[in-house]
Amino acid sequence: MTEGPADLLVIGARIHTVDRAHPEAEAMAIRDGRILAIGSARALASVAGPDTRVVDVAGAFVMPGLVDVHNHHAEAGRAELFELTFSGEAGLDEVLAAVRAYAETRRPDEWIIGSSWGTGLLDELGHAAARHALDEAAGGRPVLLTDDSHHNRWASSRALHLAGIDASTPDPAAGVIVRDPQTGEPSGVLLEAAGLLVEKVAAPAKALAAADHERASARAVEILHSYGITAFQDAAISLDVMRALKALDDRSELAAWVVSSMTVNDQIFGYTELGDALIAHQEEVRSEHHRPDFIKIFLDGTPPAHSGAFLEPYLPSDAHGAHFHGSTTMPADELLGWLRRTAAQGISAKIHCSGDAAVRMVLDAVETVRSEGHTAPRYQIAHGQFIAPSDLPRFAELDVSADISPFLWFPGVIADALSTVRPAGEVNGLQPNRSLIDSGALVAGGSDWPVSETPNAWDGIQGLVTRADPSGKRPGTLGAEQAITLAEAIEVFTINGATAMGLGEVTGSLEPGKSADFVVLDRDPFQVPESQLAATTVLETWFAGEKVFQR
Repeated sequence: MTEGPADLLVIGARIHTVDRAHPEAEAMAIRDGRILAIGSARALASVAGPDTRVVDVAGAFVMPGLVDVHNHHAEAGRAELFELTFSGEAGLDEVLAAVRAYAETRRPDEWIIGSSWGTGLLDELGHAAARHALDEAAGGRPVLLTDDSHHNRWASSRALHLAGIDASTPDPAAGVIVRDPQTGEPSGVLLEAAGLLVEKVAAPAKALAAADHERASARAVEILHSYGITAFQDAAISLDVMRALKALDDRSELAAWVVSSMTVNDQIFGYTELGDALIAHQEEVRSEHHRPDFIKIFLDGTPPAHSGAFLEPYLPSDAHGAHFHGSTTMPADELLGWLRRTAAQGISAKIHCSGDAAVRMVLDAVETVRSEGHTAPRYQIAHGQFIAPSDLPRFAELDVSADISPFLWFPGVIADALSTVRPAGEVNGLQPNRSLIDSGALVAGGSDWPVSETPNAWDGIQGLVTRADPSGKRPGTLGAEQAITLAEAIEVFTINGATAMGLGEVTGSLEPGKSADFVVLDRDPFQVPESQLAATTVLETWFAGEKVFQR
């Protein structure tokens, strides 16, 4: 920061700083985009000059900008601008109606790309009759629809034909072509890597120009601003999107801190550059606000698709029997090799683990890497809804962050789907956040947007505090003993996320020297019933001392 008076003075505020040493304030002075001082209006009057802009928020609640440790921002922006979208709670008839209406706006042979059908529809879609209904709704066009986990696809007959998929096509490695139980023909449902067979032939239709990638990222950041999010980690990024972020920042159009996770193994997106080929561009795409500091490894899939890796078997099923545990995408030595090699390069890692066996494999690998002297890299276990009790204390012991995403700690569609494949006791203890925090682990919140329909952290915060559905649609709670306090939940979506991403010294709390990233809310969340937290609305979002959103 340069010397001199403040550029901006925010007064008349109830400031929740998320700085435990100085938790409350009423005024904040900002210079060169960073916080110069924070305290009482009287104390800060001395840093004001003749050109200082004064903003009186008239008693409003102010807190740090929210941090989303796990989203797929460009996928969300792309979907809004260029694809068909519908609710993950839509039934089959509603999905077909959406496809039918969208098809009326498309050319006769044009691909229909869209999302997100609910995982709970897997069984219903696993029959040829559902695919034929999709064909009719689409007017015979090729269709590729993604589910709410974004790991699985549903394709029309035309799309399957273009991909060369028929009854004789074998399942690809790390994927399953779901077949009609009566006829054996492909149903159209493609689990995990099987979806890439159609993604490849759909790629020309999905391809975006560089300017459109920039539009998608820019639109996603606009949406994030409307929810008060000023920093986020893209959980599995492509080279095109990293270049788009760099281009936006070079033009001073990236008003957010973005940490990218460079994709190592891709079972679901169809990226061209992966692993070392992507890491080779790391410094080329780095900029002031874009930091490609992580790799992303998909270590398993999703439990409803039986592709999560578990210590105990899945519930018995006709397809998998009574002793099926799932498996990881790579053996333990390969995972360890990636962590060793990237640690030597100073690169951190985010690892997708939906099952407790995958979680344990990561903890074992990190234990080895830490014992070899690599203390600097940050490690995040992404999702980690299922964790063996004996592994809970290892997060803190090994400095591994729990990236809890999406918002699965209360009753909902995905919890329903999980209950069909995992024992009730496991599902009821889903996402053991209280236990993790009590063991000393850093718990960081993510939306997994667009897996979550919005990136609204207040839905997640209310759920963390109540373990009940914030929408009120689903009764009851999910593991009420794992509830955390509101102050803890706000930390989960601010300073904890920033720390997990390597930005703890930059943002996540309101302290002198940090970026002036803050939000003005319509209420003091500490003064409303817990059941109303999700209704919290962002009135203004500020990034680096500049207002980037006003409702």
